[in-house]
Amino acid sequence: MEQRPLGKTGADVGVIGLGTWQLGGDWGDVDDEVAGEVLDAALDAGVTLLDTADVYGDGRSEVRIRKALAPRAERPFVATKAGRRADPFEAAQYTPENLRAWVDRSRRNLGVDTLDLVQLHCPPTAVYSDQRVYDTLDGFVADGSIAAYGVSVETVAEGLTALQHPGVQALQVILNVFRRKPLEELLPAAQKAGVGVLARVPLASGLLTGKYDESTTFPSDDHRNFNRNGEAFDVGETFAGVPFEVGVEAAREVAAIAGDAVPTAAFALRWVIDQPGVTTVIPGARNVTQVRGNVAAATMAPLSDTQLSDLERLYDERIRAHVHDRW
Repeated sequence: MEQRPLGKTGADVGVIGLGTWQLGGDWGDVDDEVAGEVLDAALDAGVTLLDTADVYGDGRSEVRIRKALAPRAERPFVATKAGRRADPFEAAQYTPENLRAWVDRSRRNLGVDTLDLVQLHCPPTAVYSDQRVYDTLDGFVADGSIAAYGVSVETVAEGLTALQHPGVQALQVILNVFRRKPLEELLPAAQKAGVGVLARVPLASGLLTGKYDESTTFPSDDHRNFNRNGEAFDVGETFAGVPFEVGVEAAREVAAIAGDAVPTAAFALRWVIDQPGVTTVIPGARNVTQVRGNVAAATMAPLSDTQLSDLERLYDERIRAHVHDRW
């Protein structure tokens, strides 16, 4: 698999990583055995970056990663996140004491002395401008608790604010054929700053697999059921903020643009991989088949000019009005 440098962290990572939100919770039940199979399949297929968070299943995702990595001689790059444990979820909670507690909990969950990367996990917007938070994170780098830090953002504006801080080494943002706004300013700014980019929600919560229709339902404990209107967290995290019925119809057109010879999911992932500034894309997977399908995108040929033009037209005609000015 092609490897790219993750900003100035000194790490090279594969262009396809593995997002592990689904191995913690909020995507329906995934038991320990299946979670282990997913992680093993990803690592065996050449995935070298795992993305997790301390709130995915209240730490379950991190613990499952620790157990999967225990028998392996080579360790992948593990990026985690901190900050969503804030209660109440307010900027005032991002104190040195709380940040220390969150980081130390992830160190225990993952079984390491030094975390490879800690990302502020879509905190309140004011946090991105709080120099005290960055000073605290700089202190964690200095004492060896973390090797590097970055940010995960909801909006382009939040990302541009974070990039003003020189300690930020990685930026995580929603990017897919239904969420193109980061291409305009954010990715070029990250490139200029030498900051790595992790592209999340690349399949729009599964819409871009082309497997859903208007009658598809999801379990009650799946965010695609309980967060359709942003009831639990930012609605942009669910179907990339695109209304479900609109996304289903648009995904059919994406499948048509991809053609019968190419799986829609791999086609959508290849589009993300080829965007200038992207380091790695981090699709989730609930089973081994999905892992292998995602990894296959790494060896696909780039999309044709006609396909790129058709996708841009689709975005402008069907999707832009729903998402572009919101995030």
